[in-house]
Amino acid sequence: MSLLERLNEDMKHAMKNKEKDKLSVIRMIKSSLQNESIKLGKELSEEEEITVLSREVKQRKDSLQEFEKAGRSDLAEKIKTELTYVKKYLPEQLSEDELKEIIKEAIKEVGASSKADLGKVMSVVMPKIKGKADGSLVNKIVLTELA
Repeated sequence: MSLLERLNEDMKHAMKNKEKDKLSVIRMIKSSLQNESIKLGKELSEEEEITVLSREVKQRKDSLQEFEKAGRSDLAEKIKTELTYVKKYLPEQLSEDELKEIIKEAIKEVGASSKADLGKVMSVVMPKIKGKADGSLVNKIVLTELA
């Protein structure tokens, strides 16, 4: 089942069950996917869909940070709920151990030896894990491995 089909099915269920929050998040996701499709002028590939979903997660995480800084727990809770719904459509996330293995392989592959090689390692790792791990966590692990 494609992502759009899943979203449509979940949207029907959310409407029937009167889940307003879930419904609004699904509509936002569909809208983002359709906007990206229009922008590119073609149907989105699975990889492009994951990119859009990852962007949605990142935007919500950034908003969550800002709301928590500002002491707006009401808005922070709403964003946390939205995040759980969006993450359901992303591929299963890699564990930290799996990430470390991929990162170690990439370090060997590019012959990285210091923090100055961070960009080289990240450019090899990120395409492999697209949508399966948070970029900031990957960055932190790479820096630890290069230290």
